[in-house]
Formats: sequence, C-alpha cells, structure tokens
Amino acid sequence: MRAMNRRTFLRGALGGVTATLALPVLEAMLDGTGTAHADGTPLPTRFGVWFWGNGIRREHWIPDGTGLEWRARAEMEPLMGVREYISPLTGLEIKTATHPHHSGMAGIMTGARYHQVGTTRDTIVSTFAHPSVDQIAAAHFQGQTPFRSLEVAVARFWGTDEGTTFQHLSHNGPNNPNPSEYDPALFFDRLTGVGPGAPQLARARKSVLDVVHGQIRKLQSTVGARDRQRLEQHFDSVRLIEQRLQSSAGACRLPPRPGAYPDVDGREQLVEKNLVMSQLMALALSCDLTRAFSVMFSCAGSGVIVWPAGAQNSLHQICHDEGTPQPIVHAAVTFIMQQLGVFLDTLRNTPDGDSNLLHNSSILCTTELSEGKVHTNDEFPVIIAGRGGGRLKGGYHWRGNNHNASHAPFTALRGAGVPVDAFGHAEGRVTDVIGELFA
Repeated sequence: MRAMNRRTFLRGALGGVTATLALPVLEAMLDGTGTAHADGTPLPTRFGVWFWGNGIRREHWIPDGTGLEWRARAEMEPLMGVREYISPLTGLEIKTATHPHHSGMAGIMTGARYHQVGTTRDTIVSTFAHPSVDQIAAAHFQGQTPFRSLEVAVARFWGTDEGTTFQHLSHNGPNNPNPSEYDPALFFDRLTGVGPGAPQLARARKSVLDVVHGQIRKLQSTVGARDRQRLEQHFDSVRLIEQRLQSSAGACRLPPRPGAYPDVDGREQLVEKNLVMSQLMALALSCDLTRAFSVMFSCAGSGVIVWPAGAQNSLHQICHDEGTPQPIVHAAVTFIMQQLGVFLDTLRNTPDGDSNLLHNSSILCTTELSEGKVHTNDEFPVIIAGRGGGRLKGGYHWRGNNHNASHAPFTALRGAGVPVDAFGHAEGRVTDVIGELFA
C-alpha cells in the first residue's frame, strides 16, 4: 500500500464544468498509530459554533449535579446520546450587557459590547465591534484548508431590521458579516466545485461521482482493504446527499427562495434541512475543506415558527406572550436540542483517523439570551461539544457563580488548539480558561 498525500482530490470535467471531490482521511494518509498524518503532522482539530435564537427555559435546562455526576433535565435530554462529548456550562453571565438580544449575541460571539450604528422604532441597530470567535479560529487555521471558514443556516431569516447582529452569526468586524448559506443545494455545489452559473448547467447535473468515476476506480486499486471500505462509505454518503438534493430541487439548479427545501403546507422543512446541512458539514470537515465553521439553526430574536413543537406563531413572540410555565417555548427548545443532537451525532458517526469528527472538534453551542420572556443575560446557556482531539474531557457539568461568559468561547478556542492568550474586550475580556474541562 502506497502512502498518500492528505491533500488528494479527485477532479473531472463534464461539458466544461469542473467537479472536485475531496477525500476523507484514509489509512494511507496516516502514520502507523492512526493519530497523525503519514508526514508526521497531527490530525486536525476543528472549531465550530452551533447557534439557536431566543434562549432556553432554565427550569428545564440547568442540569442536576455537577462535575461528571450530573443528570440532564428535559431540554438537554435529547443530547444524552452524545453525553460523553458534551459539557454544559451554567452560572455564566454576559458582562457587557445593556441591551439583551444585542448584548448577548455580541457578548458570547466577540466577548465585547455591540457596536451601535443607529436606531429603529423603539430599539437600536447594531453590529459586532470585533471579529466573531469562529473567525479568530479561522485566522489561526488560514492557509491550511481550501476554505477559510464555512457558514450555514437552517431556519430562514425571520429576524428584524436591527442590524447584522440579528441577521448574521459570523463577522469579520463591524458591518462585515460572513453570510450563512441557507440552501443545501448551493452549499453542496460550493463544496464540490460545481458552479450553478455555468452555461452547461443542465449537463452538469450529472453526478459528481460519475464525473470522477475513472479516478475512483484507479484510486481504489492502490489502497488497502480498510481504505477501500472507507472510500466506499464516503462515496455512498456523497451519493446519498446527491439523491436527497435531486429529489427536492434538482442538483445544481438555483431554486426559488427559500431554497432547495420549499415550505410544505406553509411549514419550513426544519428537520430535513437540518439533517442534510449536518451531513454536508460533516463531509466538508471529513475532507478537511475547512477547520472553522458555524451553523446558525435560527438567528438572534428569530421569528421561526417551530411547528413540530406545536407553535403557530413566531418563537420570539411566543417567548414574550405565552404564560408561565410556557409549554410551547419549552417544547420548541427541546425540539431545537433534538436538531443539535442530530448534528453532533452525525459528526460522532463520521470516522476521522482512529476516532471520529466529534472527538476531533471543539464546538461552542449557545444562544443570545437565557430566558426569552424576561430577556436576561445571566445564567447564560452554553454547551461545549467535542473532545478537541483529546484536549477536553467531555461529559462534565461546570457551574460558575455569575462568571464571565467569555470564559466559554475562550475555553472552546483553546480546546481546538487555537493558541490565543485572551478573549474579549473591556468588561468581557478573560485570560483564563475553565480548567476543569481539560483532560
């Protein structure tokens, strides 16, 4: 079996359209232990953010017990399938808070106060004053992968005109966001290099796997049995995603808004979009197309109608209007955590070296508020998911006492191996990680 470069790609052309298919990490690319590349460089650790809007219900969120001995309450129960990979952090507070949605979003993503750019109606318009945490990681990983970072979203933008803080998750700086891709078909096109604007669009709808078929067969003849099996699994997953996209809107076709998964009877296909976006992001990470990413399930203050939870109105409005104990809000948060569970489980089930993608990732999972009804920024909800390639313990509930919420993104960055000395600015600045989370 010959050694293989970890940057191996398969390329083909059809009617002038170039298709590029990256490969997963194979044994032929690794050293004898399966924990490093054949050239001695370590396997990559990825940094990500998974975000949802409008907070949680504390009574159903904060676990019972701390350390390794804790019990999930109802809203975190959907994540128990990956319990050993998640660490809930409670007792945190946004220290730069003056305007709940804006402060929470900017605070957890940048460790700083928002930058106000105007007013609208009875509220403000804001943006991030500094790069978001995912872009701090992206700067560290820059040049090591084809994409500096990748950003996707699930629920369509149901937000307001209150600035980029409400509409976007990833920012390079003030009024300079990295917009999320909402359309799974277009995200797939971007990853595979099939451009939707090519004049040979109809002919390009042929499967990417068919375009590089000859190279696939040649590659399979040069690797060992386990790598052949891994390649078959990889190609099968690509084919499955292609078929899923083709069945909804047709590969490489620019569908009408809201994207490749149009509403059914006026309802967003939240479960279906979340699953395919999870699969596509896992594909991108497995092929080392990026090491910094963000998934925005719903934006800050989102008006998404979480109909699988029985909602008939926007989540933001229900947070304000529903009476205690807010059963629809609680059901909506539980549903959203089910979708986070799908994402994390997809990474856990994707092999990566001698382990899996979730083991080799550090992911900040959070929102912009604690309780949506009262718009609080204390008891700020955070989960750090993944084991950081072995840096993080996982399965640990850490509880603070109104500790600075900036400790969470700083810990997640260091868990991914990003060598930053501090995170945040002014009241949001921290220089120490949550040490109990490290192995």
